[in-house]
Amino acid sequence: MRITSLPLAAAATALAMSYPCLCSAPAEAHGFAGDRFFPATIATDDPFVADEMSLPTVTRNPTGPDGSQEIDIGADIAKRLTPDIGFQLGRQWQRLQPLGGRAVTGFGALDAELDYQFYTNGPHELTAMVGLASTFAHTGRVAALGAPDFTTLSPLVDFGKGFGDLPETMNWARPIAVTGNLSMDFPTKTESAGTPNPNNFNYGFAFEYSLEYLQHHVKDVGLTAPFDRMIPLVEVSFSTALNRGYGGQTVGTVQPGLIWAGQYMQVGAEAILPVTHNSGHGLGGVVQLHFYLDDIFPQTLGRPLFTY
Repeated sequence: MRITSLPLAAAATALAMSYPCLCSAPAEAHGFAGDRFFPATIATDDPFVADEMSLPTVTRNPTGPDGSQEIDIGADIAKRLTPDIGFQLGRQWQRLQPLGGRAVTGFGALDAELDYQFYTNGPHELTAMVGLASTFAHTGRVAALGAPDFTTLSPLVDFGKGFGDLPETMNWARPIAVTGNLSMDFPTKTESAGTPNPNNFNYGFAFEYSLEYLQHHVKDVGLTAPFDRMIPLVEVSFSTALNRGYGGQTVGTVQPGLIWAGQYMQVGAEAILPVTHNSGHGLGGVVQLHFYLDDIFPQTLGRPLFTY
């Protein structure tokens, strides 16, 4: 689940409190294509409409190219309108420490997204979704934190593919899954305070190796809790400006990490490695606590508002 911009936020602390009742329960009703469970990823979006919530997502960003330090605390919620149409809302509280200056705090812009999951193929563990994301003008601190004074509309395509349909001679590869996001930014203003607002092409991927899939759907290799609920992964997320004097400039991160998924929640943690000068320098990190509302409240908050 991801509707915030680069650099991406993260969160969590409650695994130790929840572990005794969650570690032995299989994840249900969220993010499945056949036997494949796709977790809610942090830097990129999982290709499903769902009833879910990330609270909190805590990010310590890499040092900015101007030497600034930033910490974000975010919250996101997703809700199904129908079994295959859903929306998301998200926002972050930010603390920005400019180099040699005083720290400023406040909220960033409000993000929203409307999605349509138009394809799922269980036997081939394949799913796809289209949508429209938006970042709204004047919903965050414009002068202090750089929140936009313009709205940006971003048509998007998300997909996921698990490789459990490979032959048994390739059992080592069957736990692998890949998800991806492609989108284009269209700002409603071409310029703000003399600074151009370019169109950006955004692209991100998550490469996952599911120990849960290995243990329960490929071969019993003797993994026990909590290891049989873990999914090591690497996420990559990039944004490339296309015009208005910024053409070809790219920001992006590589984020190796680990997700533990129970029946009602998951916990994720990733390092944040900037890959271009404009992305900053040094090491950052993100942690996230994520709840499956469709499993926690299956008869109320976890149901689509409308059914066919």
